Amino acid sequence: MERIFDSNDFPARDALSVWENVTADTLMPTSFKLINTDVFRGWFGTMPLGAVQVSAMAYSSFLTRRTPKLIRASDPEILALGVTNSGPHVIEQNRNQAAIRTGDLLLFESSRPFDTYADGGNILIQFPRTLTPLPACRIDQLICRPLPGAQGMGRLLADFLTRLAEDSTSYTPRDAVRLGNMSLDLVTATLAHFLECEDGIPSESRQRVLYMRIMAFIERHLGDTALTADQIAAAHHISVRSLHRIFQQHGVTVRSWIRSQRLENSRRDLADPAKCHVPIQAIAAHWGFPHPGDFTRAFRALHGINPSEYRKYHSTEAGTPG
Repeated sequence: MERIFDSNDFPARDALSVWENVTADTLMPTSFKLINTDVFRGWFGTMPLGAVQVSAMAYSSFLTRRTPKLIRASDPEILALGVTNSGPHVIEQNRNQAAIRTGDLLLFESSRPFDTYADGGNILIQFPRTLTPLPACRIDQLICRPLPGAQGMGRLLADFLTRLAEDSTSYTPRDAVRLGNMSLDLVTATLAHFLECEDGIPSESRQRVLYMRIMAFIERHLGDTALTADQIAAAHHISVRSLHRIFQQHGVTVRSWIRSQRLENSRRDLADPAKCHVPIQAIAAHWGFPHPGDFTRAFRALHGINPSEYRKYHSTEAGTPG
């Protein structure tokens, strides 16, 4: 995610006009008007993923409008789906008005006028409307209607977009295209879920989304020492054999993936200065290693040093007591 605008980099009188130009270039042309102030504060970051783009942004209160004149001047013909992560938002489009709460998802489009009040922040994924296999008349049913993002498919998509926005990884062009395809699969599956028309999704997309759902389930249950392939398969209404086949297609086994994720999360916590006072045994147990000796051996086999040595090294690097 590359931050391409920060209001702190501009004189207060110029920040809003720069923001308007940046969003016109990266999203779509709209007009902005501040509320009860002459000073705009905000930032904008973007991550191009082939034909898909993910953006993250935060902003002070404004009104924005996309008029028929602006649409005639420039219409990228995109759908945009956002997850609100802070502040109140109200949008009107397609004869619908929606008040969006934190965590809600909202779908809107560039080809119809809209009016918005916004204050806070959101993460947005946009893509050409032609890329979704769902019928246009069905998609229209979801335009400007709040969609829950706290559970099920909505949560899976919201969590996925949040991770992309927070990710500082540099991707190769091939990685970006793959992430774009995964994002589009997940958006399509989420919209189909809310429309109750999952059968309209290509089988390849359904398989990729199932894999992402399984990954998210495993991550949420890493601390459960009783987590097994049987439990994972049952939660997703598939056979254990089918579960193993899915993982084989990605070159790993269920057991090795769970173990690698437990070790990675433990490693991350050991390197976190904010958790330097949490006992190593507590970190290990939190991520599914109830026996300290087993954790130490697995960690040393992967990283070449003991957990305590790893923490001491990173504590020294961060300037905190070891």
